[in-house]
Amino acid sequence: EKWGVDKELSTISFELPVLFAKNVRGTFKNIEGFIEIDLDKKKNNKAIFSVVINSIDMNYAKYRDLLLSDIFFDAKQFPIAVVDTKKFSYQNEKKITLDVEVTIKDKSEIVPLTILVKRLGEELVQIETELSFSRTFFNIGTGKWSNTTILKDKATIKTNLFLFKE
Repeated sequence: EKWGVDKELSTISFELPVLFAKNVRGTFKNIEGFIEIDLDKKKNNKAIFSVVINSIDMNYAKYRDLLLSDIFFDAKQFPIAVVDTKKFSYQNEKKITLDVEVTIKDKSEIVPLTILVKRLGEELVQIETELSFSRTFFNIGTGKWSNTTILKDKATIKTNLFLFKE
């Protein structure tokens, strides 16, 4: 069975620590994705979620253009970031941890993802996740912005997704 993202209720947010200043925080407004559940074998489940980079809304609004530029996300050349679970097993657990593939700027890395599943009804599920990754691995912040003294290396992504049965 297939479950789709409720784009009105769902959020994907990020945070990047900054030394001696407020952390960079934001959300992505344009979210796509789905989960396919293998009801028979329960082993061939998969989920893919993506965000459109230039749909970002952040607390440092005056730096938005810099963040979208080739120094950080290079949103013109790499407009989408993706999280792909590949195949995974699921037996109606409320909490699972998976190794997922994160792709940003055409680079991919496998990172652990903890998933909290809340069944809100027969046809509505809430999925909360959190993952961290190295921004320098993905070349997010080049030149003088690659230094991790002020703008830290570890970025965190949190999701609060609401999925409806299609």
